[in-house]
Amino acid sequence: MKLSLSVRIAEAPCKTRLNVPFRDLVHLAAELGYRAICMRASAGGVGTPLRELERLRVDIEQAGLRVSMVTADFDVPLNNERGPASLRNIGPSLDVAEALGANLVRVCLKSADDLPAAQRAADAAARRGIRLAHQCHTTTLFETVDGCLHALRHIDRENFGLIYEPANLMLCGQPYTLETLRRLQPYLMNVYVQNHRLDEAGPVALETWCRGIQRFHHIPIWEAGGVDFPAVVAALRDIGYDGYVTVHQAYAELMGPREAATETARYLRSLGCGE
Repeated sequence: MKLSLSVRIAEAPCKTRLNVPFRDLVHLAAELGYRAICMRASAGGVGTPLRELERLRVDIEQAGLRVSMVTADFDVPLNNERGPASLRNIGPSLDVAEALGANLVRVCLKSADDLPAAQRAADAAARRGIRLAHQCHTTTLFETVDGCLHALRHIDRENFGLIYEPANLMLCGQPYTLETLRRLQPYLMNVYVQNHRLDEAGPVALETWCRGIQRFHHIPIWEAGGVDFPAVVAALRDIGYDGYVTVHQAYAELMGPREAATETARYLRSLGCGE
């Protein structure tokens, strides 16, 4: 398993801009031994000129890193009603991936009406050697384990897969360790890690379709009381996963990017995750 650092670690809560210069984040990832950067539109996306995307790629590659995945617009991570729009015009997202040297793009599906668009988008991506993936995420077709499998089987494209993310599965009351990973393994393309502690009086609220509003605390990945990361990493090893494990935590309200990236990498490596 290889560690990847998402630019989300330095995003403002609005998810549309970074709190630190991108080049500083790249140098931090390289210094700490991460293998890749996970890009989002807050750093470079469909609204970024091609010349600027190419400059970002130079910064990344000169640091000895690569781009593990691209989330090319703001609506996909915001998971709003416009989230699936990129499926119906996937070309600009594929252009961003190519400019950054990535072969994986994150997308969003909110209803059954999005399934045919996902098939067409996957076909267009395949012609350019690019894969598409959907995160296990609340208020999407990928909210539950069964929902993920149903959507993936319906789309039925080799280059359309899943970003396994245990914290969202936990919010939805879903099992998320070995049994689940064995079911999802044929579709697994990336892994996100972030941590929440459920609390009925918690300061953060997130809607789910299967359990209603869930309240929780954002907590560091290494803090107990949330996701069982020792079990998650052990399960990933058990199924032979050797792809990227991406630090996807929203740390802006908890600590600065350096402390977050340092301590998260140290913790995950203590579990045997990261080369």
